[in-house]
Amino acid sequence: MLLVDDDPNNNYALGAALGQKGIQVLSAPSGKDAIRLLEEVTGIDAVLMDIMMPGMDGLETIRRIRSNPRFEHLPIIAVTAKALDQDREDGLAAGATDYMKKPIDVKELLKKLQQLK
Repeated sequence: MLLVDDDPNNNYALGAALGQKGIQVLSAPSGKDAIRLLEEVTGIDAVLMDIMMPGMDGLETIRRIRSNPRFEHLPIIAVTAKALDQDREDGLAAGATDYMKKPIDVKELLKKLQQLK
């Protein structure tokens, strides 16, 4: 899984929790780094994308990922601390497969990932 979040604490905590569940996690601190990793690393099965990031935000990053036919069916879960319905709609419109609010409930995330397979 590729975890994209500009907050290193979020990357560490969620990466550790997912690692305990047997999920290998790569972290990217920006949208630009996420796109680079997707192009360079094979075997990434899903992306957890923070929406609120400086520079290229998560919505633009999702759009750019989706513009590559290679990633047309890659599960991307948009994540934000904001709990507005519009944020969910914006994430899905940008090409996210699903949406979650922070803080991430690992059990809920694992359930979503199983459903997306």
